[in-house]
Amino acid sequence: MLIVVLAGFAYSAAEESLMELQSKEEYESCDLSNPIRMYVNGLDRVSLDGEGTRYFSSGKLENCRKGLKLHVDVMPGDVMSDGVAASAPESSAPIHLKATYLLWIALAINLALVWP
Repeated sequence: MLIVVLAGFAYSAAEESLMELQSKEEYESCDLSNPIRMYVNGLDRVSLDGEGTRYFSSGKLENCRKGLKLHVDVMPGDVMSDGVAASAPESSAPIHLKATYLLWIALAINLALVWP
C-alpha cells in the first residue's frame, strides 16, 4: 500500500515565503542561503514522500529566528512482500490523520507567535 501525505502551508505571498532546507544544521542555524526548494504561492502543498526528516522555514531570516520553522519526520509506509500489499493495521489511518493535523496546529501556533 502506498501512502502519500501532503503538507499544506498557507501564508500571505506578499509578505512571506517558505523554504525547504537541506540539513538539520541549516534548520537550527536558520541558514537560508541554499534551500532545496522555495515556495512563494501563498498556498503550497508539499508531498511528504520518501522516508527521512524534512526541514521547512520561513523565507525571512527574522521569522525563522523567531521560530517560524518546522521539521517533519517522514516514516516508512507498509513494506510489500511478493507483490502483495500488507494489510494496514486499523489504527494506521488515524495516525496519518493525526500527523497532518498536528502539522497544521504547529504551523498555526508558529504564525500566531510571529504575527500578533
